[in-house]
Amino acid sequence: MTRRTAAAPATVLLAAGLALALAGCSADSDSKGGAGGTKTQDPTAAVVAVAKEYQQAANRLDWRRACQLSTAAKRRGTVDQCAARNIGPATATPSAPASESPTATFEPPTYADGSTPEPIKTTTPSGPARASTGPVKAEGAPRKVPASEDHPAGYGVLLSYTVTWPNKTPTTSRIALRLVQEGGAWRVDQHEDVQDGDMGHGDPVTAALSGG
Repeated sequence: MTRRTAAAPATVLLAAGLALALAGCSADSDSKGGAGGTKTQDPTAAVVAVAKEYQQAANRLDWRRACQLSTAAKRRGTVDQCAARNIGPATATPSAPASESPTATFEPPTYADGSTPEPIKTTTPSGPARASTGPVKAEGAPRKVPASEDHPAGYGVLLSYTVTWPNKTPTTSRIALRLVQEGGAWRVDQHEDVQDGDMGHGDPVTAALSGG
């Protein structure tokens, strides 16, 4: 008759402890992104959120907020200095169509006796100074873009929104934004216009951000 020998209690406990340790290491590696212990998170949602907030602020001429969401290199100074450079009559976004001329003002001359002639009436554009813009939307998912000139590598986001002038057909504007991490947050480092003709050729976002 074969005689079975029971495993010693210490041996059983050691084997059970080893199994639990291995299982814990496996779970820990999965949650932290592998054996290196570095937790990886998908930045897509955060990148898109910052890009949309930046463009929405720019569209409503809230330059202070737009500058807060920009990198130090893009601001070229403090937030206040950045906002001051963008505020002014020439910064209306979007710009008026080429068919509309800006307002012209003529200063009347002064005669020797100090009198002046009747001032010349100023000409006014056919429409208001600004068009209305629709909601900012992200087209497609963000894509990694390589470093280009003074811009570090980061993520490129394609945004679009409608522009409507009174009595005119709405048009769509598209903007490519480069976002990079700075100070533990995503910031806009570059923005470029994307033309309609560029949409059907390869990757318009990378092309726009590589050439600017």
